[in-house]
Amino acid sequence: MPARPVASGLLLAVLLPGVAGVAGAAGFTPPEGCRLTLTVQNRSCTVSQHFVCEVDPAGDQHVTHFDSDGPSFHSHIDAETRWLELTDLRSGLRDVLAPDAADHASFSTLLREGRDDFDFWTVSSDGERLRHIGRDILTGEAVEIDGQTLELTSFDLRTFSSEGELLIAASGQQFVSRAHGRFYGGIERSEDWTGTVTESNDSPISFAGPGDPGFGATTPLFGCEMQMVRAGGGDSAS
Repeated sequence: MPARPVASGLLLAVLLPGVAGVAGAAGFTPPEGCRLTLTVQNRSCTVSQHFVCEVDPAGDQHVTHFDSDGPSFHSHIDAETRWLELTDLRSGLRDVLAPDAADHASFSTLLREGRDDFDFWTVSSDGERLRHIGRDILTGEAVEIDGQTLELTSFDLRTFSSEGELLIAASGQQFVSRAHGRFYGGIERSEDWTGTVTESNDSPISFAGPGDPGFGATTPLFGCEMQMVRAGGGDSAS
């Protein structure tokens, strides 16, 4: 579930405090008191920097995502993979998890029982409140990607306004890592309140730990040519 960021501003919620990091050869530097643990290149022309911080409770994790234009958003999850905070690094909008929930997401429940249902709220820095209802289910399948064993999930997620209007309905397939204690993106289809359908594939392709080639690299390596072709209306990109 946390592989799907909850962002403010409705449309931002479909797909997408000061976090250090620069694009280019210099690589990513986490904030002071934090340690970079993993760099993940994804199929969607994004690269994700995973880090942990000394001041956080045990099990908390941070991720800063980069696309071809630089850092795009930052997320903070806890040991149960609940979305504690998501910041859109371009708009500055920030979402936080409301403390009370009918059913908080639970990674341990998913691993133990093969299914986790959730029903929780997020609150944006612009005052918007969103309700998120859905479920994650382990399919029983597992794959190995770049030496990492990942289990497949199916999910569905519905996001509602504070008035109860359905804003986004999403479903698809993701991956979970027991070793890393988190979700990774996969194939997703979403439809918003206007009827606009978005399909994406954010599956991980490579994992780089400390000392590995590509650790801390902020330039996406996969899927960028296709995005450039689409942005150019079908023209090829060099």
